[in-house]
Amino acid sequence: MTTTSPITPKEGPRSPIPKYKDAKDGTKIIDDDIWLEPFAAQLRKRYAKYTAAKQLIEKNEGSLITFAEGYKKFGFNFEDGHLVYREWAPSARQLFLTGEFNQWNRNSHEATKNEFGVFTLKMPLESDGSSPIRHGTKIKTTIVTEDWKKEDRIPAWIRVVWQEKGSPQFDGVFWNPTPYVWKHPSPPTPKDLRIYEAHVGMSSQEPKVSTYVEFARDILPEIARVGYNAVQLMGIMEHAYYASFGYQVNNFFAVSSRFGTPEELKGLIDRAHELGLVVLLDLVHSHASKNVADGINQFDGSDHQYFHAGIKGQHPVWDSRLFNYGSYEVQRFLLSNCRFYIEEYRFDGYRFDGVTSMLYKHHGVNHAFVAGYNEYFGDSMDDDAVVYLTLANDLVHSLRQEPNVPVTIAEDVSGLPGIARPISDGGLGFDYRLAMGIPDKWIELFKKGVKDEDWKMGDITWTLTDRRYKEKTIAYAESHDQSLVGDKTIAFWLMDKDMYTNMSTLQEQGPVVSRGVALHKMIRLFTYALGGEGYLNFMGNEFGHPEWIDFPREGNNDSFHYARRRWDLARDPTLRYRQLWDWDAAMHQLEKKYVWLCADQAYVCLKHEDDKIVAFERAGLFFVFNFHPSKSFVDYKLGVHKAGKYRIVLNSDDEQFGGFKRVDSTGEYFTSPDPWHDLPNSFLAYLPTRTVLVFATE
Repeated sequence: MTTTSPITPKEGPRSPIPKYKDAKDGTKIIDDDIWLEPFAAQLRKRYAKYTAAKQLIEKNEGSLITFAEGYKKFGFNFEDGHLVYREWAPSARQLFLTGEFNQWNRNSHEATKNEFGVFTLKMPLESDGSSPIRHGTKIKTTIVTEDWKKEDRIPAWIRVVWQEKGSPQFDGVFWNPTPYVWKHPSPPTPKDLRIYEAHVGMSSQEPKVSTYVEFARDILPEIARVGYNAVQLMGIMEHAYYASFGYQVNNFFAVSSRFGTPEELKGLIDRAHELGLVVLLDLVHSHASKNVADGINQFDGSDHQYFHAGIKGQHPVWDSRLFNYGSYEVQRFLLSNCRFYIEEYRFDGYRFDGVTSMLYKHHGVNHAFVAGYNEYFGDSMDDDAVVYLTLANDLVHSLRQEPNVPVTIAEDVSGLPGIARPISDGGLGFDYRLAMGIPDKWIELFKKGVKDEDWKMGDITWTLTDRRYKEKTIAYAESHDQSLVGDKTIAFWLMDKDMYTNMSTLQEQGPVVSRGVALHKMIRLFTYALGGEGYLNFMGNEFGHPEWIDFPREGNNDSFHYARRRWDLARDPTLRYRQLWDWDAAMHQLEKKYVWLCADQAYVCLKHEDDKIVAFERAGLFFVFNFHPSKSFVDYKLGVHKAGKYRIVLNSDDEQFGGFKRVDSTGEYFTSPDPWHDLPNSFLAYLPTRTVLVFATE
């Protein structure tokens, strides 16, 4: 079958006569999506709940920003000549502070409880003005539960948590260092986000846990050199179980001590800013670790302090606890967490993890979201979570002014309408949504063993362009999810065992590696140029990192062999990993020059199922992909809008990228006024098999 009709930028079923353009009740979005009109009442209800929640906070606290200063009140702070410790623990009968400072006496330092369930302990400063608890001192909280049991906890707002080497025990640490002196301001927030998703601990070439200092020294310069303008850090919030990848958070205001100190993390972020990189935090507010002794679960002895009680507070798949987003103090805790990392550590925004799980009472488990708009309204939605996420976006975007407004990205697979639209329009206020369907499409082709000749160009193109009008997405071919044990990276799917023996540039490319290298480049640029308004790559995947990620655990004898990155492979000029790395850099340099991520969605002018060719225009560039596994085309006619002379600005068949030099990248292509594919001009080009060419006019 041949398809040559153009695909125009998807604008959705817009209303021919705008009826809601002046609406201030959450229904403005309907003009851009008339399928939402039957749900106008529900949109108003959502917006009203958000407005009511914000007004309540403003009435009680003065402002949303002030409300989110909880970390300046709770935990440890200095006030009026005292070191003050506060904790919200409404179900606890008594609360004591214990630690090295009082020889672990569990009775000597008792806090007083007020009518709101807040315990306060004030300790006078020493005569010389120093703290009564020394910096670096181990501390814990002793709780007397409703049934009069005495149990130790780590303070909920603690900034540092340590685990003694060889011990399963974690301790809170009183942290009061000399304040870090920032040297570099945050760079302006990029409009064309090129995100490098990274994990500090596994960033070393050596089989070990790497550090903030090493990441800042060794990895950040490479991220900037290749051409990314943002780094997204995973596993930063403190977690007891390393193999959770940081998604089972125990201590929300503590940064992972495995990698170093808070000041060393600040140094990492400072260095990133010096290099022109914004730094995003993988923020986990979708759930929390079930751990009691070293987490916030059952902190005050109840199962419903921070979380829903009973089965409602248990995630059915993740074996974790679920927050009660409708609780006023839980809102304070989580919103303060949002402000804390931006104010204290100068993060430049967040990728909110597990948003689908938050939005729906069924948490997206065994749910395909194919039944229509009814799924986005009604009893399946967690209205409290919707309100919380809207408040969080409102807060985060108000913390800094242009050009440094923090970025928020939603990890949502459901496609909730309005998730990445302004709150004033009736949206939830995220800047971007992750285009999670794109990596699923690529991996689906590999897992099902679909032969190249059976790839459906229209189906793949549809997946890459399928996004809601006016909602920006972050496109990616694969992230850390596709790199874990149980799955494979795209490179590993394509080349598997041949990656161990046939990646040398000193030998002829075998058919497996030839195909793998070619498709690896094409898939990434296809996704990058067509799939969204931002782009993301996980550390090492850009150069086709072999094998998977597997953190040390009992099942692999606590090995670090797969919890590292083989930078030596990419740096070796005699290996094809280096060619893929160079291709990644070339893509970013081209995007940096033409800024297609900020341009309108691409105009797809050709999808030819038999020839396996897709062509589209975006930001003044003309992209032509030949996915055919065996056919090259001489003098292939291509329709374009603009007349004139075209030249190649990126060619995946260049030798430096592992290509076969079948196309002269210095050639010139002149259009003729010969309409083709419903476009006014055309030119002829040689399109080798499994190659992408990018043209630009002079």
